[in-house]
Amino acid sequence: MDNSFGYAIGTPGIKWSATEKAAWLAQTTIKRSYLEQVVSHIHTLSEKFDVEQYGALSYSPEKYPLFVIKTRHWDNAKPTILITGGIHGYETSGVHGALTFLAQKAQQYSTDFNIMVVPCVSPWGYETINRWNPNAVDPNRSFYANSPAEESAALMKLVQAQHTHFLAHLDLHETTDSDESEFRPALAARDGKEYIADIVPDGFYGVGDTENPQHDFQKAIIDSVRHVTHIAPADNDGNIIGEPITQEGVINYPLKALGLCASVTDALYTSTTEVYPDSPRVTDQECNMAQVAAIIGALEYLKHHQS
Repeated sequence: MDNSFGYAIGTPGIKWSATEKAAWLAQTTIKRSYLEQVVSHIHTLSEKFDVEQYGALSYSPEKYPLFVIKTRHWDNAKPTILITGGIHGYETSGVHGALTFLAQKAQQYSTDFNIMVVPCVSPWGYETINRWNPNAVDPNRSFYANSPAEESAALMKLVQAQHTHFLAHLDLHETTDSDESEFRPALAARDGKEYIADIVPDGFYGVGDTENPQHDFQKAIIDSVRHVTHIAPADNDGNIIGEPITQEGVINYPLKALGLCASVTDALYTSTTEVYPDSPRVTDQECNMAQVAAIIGALEYLKHHQS
């Protein structure tokens, strides 16, 4: 193994084989409990919401059941909203922000919307604080037919089974210092590419769809979040994580082309939230509440701009 190119596993310029992937998996460890920290909270919500298990990860089905939580009095005449968290298990506020929204705010919006929340798509990633699944696959690049990630395949199957029209999808994420210290170097090593360092933006930003940007919708989210935490500035080139901003705190990605989670429905309105938990200016609770504020900003906008 050669770590001279920024990562301890692999050989520069050569994609990982099964050997390197096994070495990568061997150095992962369980750091927290999905059942204790997430599933226990999900069960407490069953008094007010419909809680359903939609699958379990084959790595350890008893440890990694997959849950969806829905508002009651489902009405197909109302627009349906999907909220997902924990696509990348290490992005903690995506998971706990979704649970906090359910506990504190979801019921008040259930008059206007059917709301469906999948708080932790990747529970193995949650426990190991990891971006990938055990097969060194990124679930957030795997939302397409015959997905190589069972986390992504299970969510796609769940969405397809709803037989409803989704008006909006909020996918809750974080950008962390470990993106540059661990996950992007690992990605470059895995794919046999050169690692090119970037700047981690200090603050919240959102990601819209290049093909359907919905600028006013994104702005409503940013304006809601700025009451809770600061918005990430662009770098000196006018970019955030290498992409040009389209307005303050917003960039766009081609969702379907990249197989991103926010493409899992054909919703007219989509946004991927990005909280920055490593800033000295925020607490864990503020990160969770920034996710809640993003959802509220989106829902308030949609209440007045439904199509």
